[in-house]
Amino acid sequence: MTRIIDSHCHIYPEKIALRAVDAVEEFYEGLPREPWDGTAAQLMTSGREAGISHFVVFTVATTPHQVSGINRFIAQSVRESGGCMTGLGAMHPDSVDFARDLDEAVALGLKGVKLHPDIQRFRADDPRAMEIYRECEARGLPVCIHGGDHRYDYSNPDRIEAVAKAFPRLQLQVAHLGGWSVWEEASLKLSKYPNVWVDCCSSLYWLEKETARDIIRRYGSERVLFGTDYPFWPQKRELEDLLSLGLTGEELENICWRSAAALYDLHFDETEEDPGHA
Repeated sequence: MTRIIDSHCHIYPEKIALRAVDAVEEFYEGLPREPWDGTAAQLMTSGREAGISHFVVFTVATTPHQVSGINRFIAQSVRESGGCMTGLGAMHPDSVDFARDLDEAVALGLKGVKLHPDIQRFRADDPRAMEIYRECEARGLPVCIHGGDHRYDYSNPDRIEAVAKAFPRLQLQVAHLGGWSVWEEASLKLSKYPNVWVDCCSSLYWLEKETARDIIRRYGSERVLFGTDYPFWPQKRELEDLLSLGLTGEELENICWRSAAALYDLHFDETEEDPGHA
């Protein structure tokens, strides 16, 4: 493969990183986690060890007042990465001024928005969230949104489908192949929308290889992004799981970097060797 982009990475400030990681792990009732601390530095180290050279990073805002601070932290992490990170801005449906929050995120150089209905406790098609999507669509900003799971009604495939249908020019990166733990249902409903992209993080470990391959091909590899859900899953294993599916070289190139580059308008000098594979 030419290069590998990890399109789904959570990072946290050092002073709260371990607490944040523990809180998310508790929310998901235990994950096969490596002993990683959730910091940007650890992401760069462990990612490079897995052959990954670029990272799409974000943090979920659990309250509206966290939004600005998170976005400044993400922007600083991107600046300090030496061109190895692309940042997404936090948003919260209870914000009093979505436009102002997006103005600041764009001014900071962030390339999209991250939302997590299950953790932030809002329905993906809630009218408040629809205003965020409307603003993002108007500005050409992609939205990375959690998809799934069977335990909650916040981001089930029907709600994500309502968003895709209402905003056909909004580019949606729906995490976990469109719906964690409801992968088949999600793919059948969401794959027909050309503005829906999916990442494969936290999914391949659970799926039979044939099922995972079928789901990926239902969306089309040009709309599937590789992701690891750092720091919650072993990065090397996520990549190994993808490579074991029997996909073609063209499909793997799309998933490993071309799809993310297209979605987030990333440009690389193809005459230079990818530092992740040096």
